[in-house]
Amino acid sequence: MSASSAIGLASAPSVMKTNDLREMYLAFFETKGCVRRLSDVLVPRDDPTVLFTPAGMNQFKTEFLGIGKPEFTRATTCQKCLRTGDISNVGVTAYHHTFFEMLGNFSFGDYFKKEAIHWAWEFLTGTDWLALDADRLSVSVYEDDDEAYNIWREGVGLPSERIRRDNADENFWPAGAPTAGPDGVCGPCSEIFFHPPAAGGEVEIWNLVFTQFNRVGDPPDNLRPLPRKNIDTGMGLERTAAVLQGVESNFETDVLKPLCLAVSDVLDVNYEFAASRGRAIRRIADHMRAVTFCIHEGVVPDREKQNYVVRQLLRRASLEGFLLGREDAFLYQLVPAVVDVMRHPYPELVETVETVQNSVRAEETQFLGTIQRGLDQFHRCLQRIQSTGRSEISGQDAFVLHTQEGFLIELTEAMAARHNLAVNRGEFERLMREHEITSGAGLFRDSVMAEGPIDAIRKTTGGTGFLGYETTLADDLEVAGIIAEQELVECVEEFGHDSPIGVVLNYSPFYGEAGGQVGDSGTLTGDGFVFRVLDTQRDGELLIHIGHLASGRLEVGARITAAVDGDRRAGIRRAHSATHLLHHALHRTIGEQATQRGSKVESDSLRFDFAHKRALSPDEIRQVEDIINARIADGAAITTEIMDLAQARESGAMALFGEKYPDRVRVVRIGECSTELCGGTHLANSGQVGLCRVVSEEPVAKGVRRIVALTGPRALGQVRCAENLLNELAGILKAPIEDLPRRAAALQEELRSTKHELAERTKESVASGIDELVASAETVHDVRIVSRQLNEVSRETLRDYVDQLRSKAAPVAIVLGAVIDGNVAMIAAVSRELLERGLNAGECVRISAKVAGGGGGGRPDMAEAGAKRPDKLPDALAAGAGYYRQKLGG
Repeated sequence: MSASSAIGLASAPSVMKTNDLREMYLAFFETKGCVRRLSDVLVPRDDPTVLFTPAGMNQFKTEFLGIGKPEFTRATTCQKCLRTGDISNVGVTAYHHTFFEMLGNFSFGDYFKKEAIHWAWEFLTGTDWLALDADRLSVSVYEDDDEAYNIWREGVGLPSERIRRDNADENFWPAGAPTAGPDGVCGPCSEIFFHPPAAGGEVEIWNLVFTQFNRVGDPPDNLRPLPRKNIDTGMGLERTAAVLQGVESNFETDVLKPLCLAVSDVLDVNYEFAASRGRAIRRIADHMRAVTFCIHEGVVPDREKQNYVVRQLLRRASLEGFLLGREDAFLYQLVPAVVDVMRHPYPELVETVETVQNSVRAEETQFLGTIQRGLDQFHRCLQRIQSTGRSEISGQDAFVLHTQEGFLIELTEAMAARHNLAVNRGEFERLMREHEITSGAGLFRDSVMAEGPIDAIRKTTGGTGFLGYETTLADDLEVAGIIAEQELVECVEEFGHDSPIGVVLNYSPFYGEAGGQVGDSGTLTGDGFVFRVLDTQRDGELLIHIGHLASGRLEVGARITAAVDGDRRAGIRRAHSATHLLHHALHRTIGEQATQRGSKVESDSLRFDFAHKRALSPDEIRQVEDIINARIADGAAITTEIMDLAQARESGAMALFGEKYPDRVRVVRIGECSTELCGGTHLANSGQVGLCRVVSEEPVAKGVRRIVALTGPRALGQVRCAENLLNELAGILKAPIEDLPRRAAALQEELRSTKHELAERTKESVASGIDELVASAETVHDVRIVSRQLNEVSRETLRDYVDQLRSKAAPVAIVLGAVIDGNVAMIAAVSRELLERGLNAGECVRISAKVAGGGGGGRPDMAEAGAKRPDKLPDALAAGAGYYRQKLGG
């Protein structure tokens, strides 16, 4: 029986499904001794060097670096990946995506070029496997890689005219490394191309990377052979499926075509591949697949890091629908379609459909509101441009629309095109780069957590042995590495560095931040030195102790005593155990769909994010708090056990969506109420939490709520603080505590009555001054222009003046100002009949406020502004009156 028949797959390229291809590839490389590994998470929690997993090799960093003794030297995976570098090409070309799956086979100092090339050819052309027509395949090799060329030419027997030699920019990893760097491990590539029968050109389906050099310095002779050579290959699942199914685009395959049709059904438009709406539909399908996987793993649309990428993907998809005429939320309806086509390899997606839909719908609804508000600003910008005869929207205008109104640059370009206008994209991109630098966007790592030095330490040390489950004090440890100002150093001295220093030990009792639990603080001491640890971070298996040298001299190889701050660790343990109890209480109160979406555990303080689409009622919050404290009163034992991941899941241990777990996991149990996979530090029994108080419940993102709670001494302190406030309030109001609500209600009623009386008197005062303002007003073509600074008035009084002037003196154009609490307040208004004559209160108030160092806006008939320079208020009012005068032709 052939291998393909043995695993129940059809070998005919025209009928092979994507799921069959994925399974066949993994099965093939298992026959070559490769260990099949599950896909890593899409959002790596222990690799701060990337936002999303970009390639299959990422989960094997330690194996590629040769750290420790690996469990296996050959592996194969199908890795889900996300990249946004070519996002503009998504939906336009046949093969670009944001989310995609990468088939890979890897060698860590085991097989090398010969096997990698022969196995690739066997899988592609073998009758038991894909059985592709060998005459439709060609390859490329690095121009100096004679070894790879000869394997293809003599070993495989490929004709020389189908072997192309390319330069280092095309066939080296990293691209251009021999001349351009960076220093470090690198190697030549060999790419495999398929030439479709129905179209010209070629499709790159497989890239074989031969990691065989360590680049040191500039050429020549800067590529030094590695003692352990590695193989890192990647075959695009979607691209190869398109080849096997005989279609010209990945979006026509059995996975992505149904998604495109689902989009067209929801939008109620026909899906035509070549039409412009076809490109839009493909973008929506691609982006929604990426978004569904990201939100499933706990990433929510927001302003930073991965959250920002998801927000942008959602908004781009929503924008495509908007431009096709869909002005209400629709993307959430596509989530079940994504889950349906991807559930075979990733069945866990089914468990979070509702959570993902809620998050998507909330974000899209907000964005559509942003579009509507931004359209007003866009049309004002359009009027200015058309009035000056220009044919281009400036990069500055586009930048303001993007950063202040949330108006995506793609929407600005699309709207501009409808009016035969261009957008200065170059200026816009420059302003965005400057904005990212000044705002700090994109800077995700500090000077200590630098990838190069950490990887260098990892090569020599492997990892840091963690002792913190058993103790908070350990001696005779060794300093394995020191990082200062992004460089490895041999020693540091007191006052030698102002910036934080990172210290790596061979073993440590310090917990490195992970799983929501903050890193430990404490001290490292030794012969003549004291190092204050302010924070502990982790990078893979390395723990980095971040802080400052308080005294003496610290050097690599020094023997030290590591002491964790015991009181702080105890508070963290109380809060962490209480977090598990909170998770249990939420499930009891609002249901098991309240899945954890994130947490932060600090000393006697915890923050817990969970999926839920509405606010908890006061009764629900009390119930949650009661359940937690009942479990605390039980004093149930908290136990930990290391077991196989599959065994842990069978035992009912709760795993967090999007979290990566090793084959052996730590299971934390609190009595009979909670069983979770967790690597954090915990108490011996639930009674040691002492007390837990919920202090707030609020929205944190679309479809995600947040509870903040306190434990132990901080919870008790919060209770006492509340009691003190009540006693103080009772004294001020001269009422017993139990009568405070009644007394407060009486005071509110008294305040309302006083405000009403004051408002009536204000109206009378305004009425008495209206005649004087009208009498002194300038008249231009039968329109009164009222421009005046008023004293000792409120903003509400300014509005009263506007209302009465428009009522008694129409047609009238008004700009009033006052100094309130040291700042300028301005208001502009026009009678409605003046709108037809081109007068615009929003334009008037913007022009006026700018003179006084401020800004504002509003409706064309009435608008308000604020400014910071009271001394310029007379000039500002004069500018506003001048605007009216110019519009009226005076």
